[in-house]
Amino acid sequence: MSGFFNEFKEFAMRGNVVDMAVGIVIGVAFGAIVSSLVADVIMPPIGLVMGNVDFSDLFINLSGQDYPSAAAAKEAGAPAIYIGLFINAVINFIIVAFAIFLVVKGMNRLKKKAEETPKDEAPKLPHSEVLLEEIRDLLKQRA
Repeated sequence: MSGFFNEFKEFAMRGNVVDMAVGIVIGVAFGAIVSSLVADVIMPPIGLVMGNVDFSDLFINLSGQDYPSAAAAKEAGAPAIYIGLFINAVINFIIVAFAIFLVVKGMNRLKKKAEETPKDEAPKLPHSEVLLEEIRDLLKQRA
């Protein structure tokens, strides 16, 4: 049994697994921030411009009964199409996708700079040493 735990400990403590776990935790926190940004900052002004529309309350009621809000329809278990919640989810996705795009673009730029930097290139010799090497080569050819 201790062999199993040692194997699990070895797996869990690998750098990649720990990095992935940190990424997931940060991603969840970032998702909560983006959700709040969309619901609390972006959508209210858009709703105001569109005539005081609350996007989270936009829904198509399929039950035939009348509900004052999407929350009331959900609570009653009424079949409905929640358009506003879908719009919020799409905007969340666009913001997250754009943020990930910027991160990947930045990483690619750093990677490209690292690839462009010559690592194994020999240092350039002074002009006098180049001339001396040429003279040496010419003397070798004569002999």
